[in-house]
Formats: sequence, structure tokens, C-alpha cells
Amino acid sequence: MTWIVVLVVVAVVAGWLVATYNGLVRRRNMAEEGWSGIDVQLKRRADLIPNLVEAVKGYATHERALLENVTALRNQARAAPAEDVAARGQIEGMLSGALGRLLAIVENYPELKANQNFLELQQSLQAVEHDIQMSRRYYNGAVRDLNVMIESFPSNLVAGWFRFAKKAFFEVGSEAEREAPKVSFPQ
Repeated sequence: MTWIVVLVVVAVVAGWLVATYNGLVRRRNMAEEGWSGIDVQLKRRADLIPNLVEAVKGYATHERALLENVTALRNQARAAPAEDVAARGQIEGMLSGALGRLLAIVENYPELKANQNFLELQQSLQAVEHDIQMSRRYYNGAVRDLNVMIESFPSNLVAGWFRFAKKAFFEVGSEAEREAPKVSFPQ
């Protein structure tokens, strides 16, 4: 009778270990999937930037410093290691601010605002920014769930045994980058 009780306890503990380990793996994979989604959207945005810069460059020749800054930040973002979420988030935040300033100067160029190619680029950028926001929410939710499980008792024991590590949230770096750029899109 004692052996049956011991076997049942061992089976329950083993079942809990397997279920906890699988839950950690599932949450880690969801976080990695979320990061992949962000990465795809950031690449789409990076691919739009040269066309946007070229469209503006033809009209706003005296805005050279801003155009060069957008291009430099795009190159930094593409060069940043994909696994360094904090650094990538900071660079992408600076790039978002620079893009906002770039689109804000368009208000000074009515003929550029009316250019069909520019309008299509602007709409594409707006759609990508929305997709980045949605991907960021998904990723941060998946990271939250993973980090809670890693820190919560008793699943933290399994996480420690199998070396599950907390992941960083994809956040905007500074207070200045948190402010939304003042941009008005023509309807």
C-alpha cells in the first residue's frame, strides 16, 4: 500500500514537472514568435524609409540634416543585434521620432503633400506603424506571461533547473521618444 502511495505522489510530481516545463517552453516560443512579428514589421518600415526619404528629398532640399538622421538611424536599426531587445527598442524609438519629424515638415510643402507617390508611401508607413504597435503588444504580453511564470513559485523552481531566462520588454527608451510626433495626414 505504501508503494502505491509513493508511486502516485511520484507520478503527480512528474506530471507537474512536465506540465510546468511545457508551459515554460510554450510561453518562451510565444515570446520568440512575438519578437519575430516585430522584426518583420520593423524590416517593412526600414524598407519604406529610403523611398520616403527620396520623395521628400526632391522637395525639401534644405532639410538635409533630418534626412541624413533618418537614414543613419535606419542603418543603426538594421545593424542592431536582433536578440538585444532593449537596444533595438531604443534605436527604433529614435527612428520613430525622426520619421515623425520628417512627416511633420511635409506640412511646409503643399506640392509634396499632393504627390500621389508620397501619399501612398505615407499610407504604407502609417499601416506599418499600426502593425508594429500590434506586434509590440503581442510580444510584450507574451513576455509578461513568460516572466510571471519564471518568477512565480513553484514554477520558478523548474525555470531555474532548466535555465529559463526572463526576456526584456520592447519599450521606448526615453521620455522624449514617448511623446507622439505632431503629424497630420491628409484625408
